[in-house]
Amino acid sequence: MAKFKACVAVYGVLERDGEMLMLRRKGSGYRDGQLSLPAGHLDGDEDAVSGLIRELNEELCLTVRRQDVELAKVLHRRRESAQDDEYVDLIFRVSAWEGEPQIGEPDKCGELVWVNPTALPADVVDYIRQALNTTTNFAALGWQQ
Repeated sequence: MAKFKACVAVYGVLERDGEMLMLRRKGSGYRDGQLSLPAGHLDGDEDAVSGLIRELNEELCLTVRRQDVELAKVLHRRRESAQDDEYVDLIFRVSAWEGEPQIGEPDKCGELVWVNPTALPADVVDYIRQALNTTTNFAALGWQQ
């Protein structure tokens, strides 16, 4: 029997002046038009922090140091449809960065939005909203509990 495999995605929470940075997805066919955290899949042969640092550079043109990244939450999401994969999502708090956030991948991002983390806009991706609103550092989403 083959071993079970799940996809791993990394997300960055960047806060400034009481607001959190989100981006509006576009062009991927998945959750286009909705707000999400800057994120991406691990490429393989890279650790999660390196993957996050790479994604923040690609998506936001920022330079981030390892020591400024801290794991905040872990999600284990059930597949959304029979064709999907299960996901392990690692959400990191980023305490410092170099540069001003800007859209680095205009084919995947329509805009950058600073939001109040305690009053998230209605169009935030549902599982991101759940993760940000949970008071625990682990959540299993999609299973009856």
